[in-house]
Amino acid sequence: MERALIVCNNEKGTLFYKSFLKENGIVDVVATDNGPRAKRAILDYDFDICIINGPIDNSSGEDLAIDIAEKNNCQVILFIKAEFIDEVAEHVEDYGIITVSKPINKQLFWQALKLARVAQRRISMAHKESAKLEQKLEDMKIISRAKLLLIVNNDISEEEAHKTIEKQAMDTRKSRVEVAKDIIKKYEGV
Repeated sequence: MERALIVCNNEKGTLFYKSFLKENGIVDVVATDNGPRAKRAILDYDFDICIINGPIDNSSGEDLAIDIAEKNNCQVILFIKAEFIDEVAEHVEDYGIITVSKPINKQLFWQALKLARVAQRRISMAHKESAKLEQKLEDMKIISRAKLLLIVNNDISEEEAHKTIEKQAMDTRKSRVEVAKDIIKKYEGV
């Protein structure tokens, strides 16, 4: 389920954004009226999309948008007055922030929301892949450590240590990592 954060300092705008998001399938919505509250909300929840209605906190909202985009995995849509859109967009686009001009055109908002959802899915996929690769690297480190312990303690070659781990994994129907952890416990008492 998608979760959205709205940062808007006027009630009418907040109601509009909530209504629009709900019409487009995002029902888990949290709204705040300033930057510090938005940052606290992000610490408490994982958001997929953050909508900032500039100006906020006596600024255009771009600093808040950049801060959120840099430190979190959510996609940020920044609404800004039409007269400032080019300048602000140029400044925030390197952070992956989508800018939309005000007054709000619902069709343009819908397109920005769709783009944000697509981008968020790609970010999520990249994070999952990164986590898998990190786990694989960690597993390789454990197996290498176990091989080293076998080489040092049993005076065998690296190839023999590898075969020993493979054979134990097949014989015990455990993964190579589980076997490696058992070897490490045996030799290091960890």
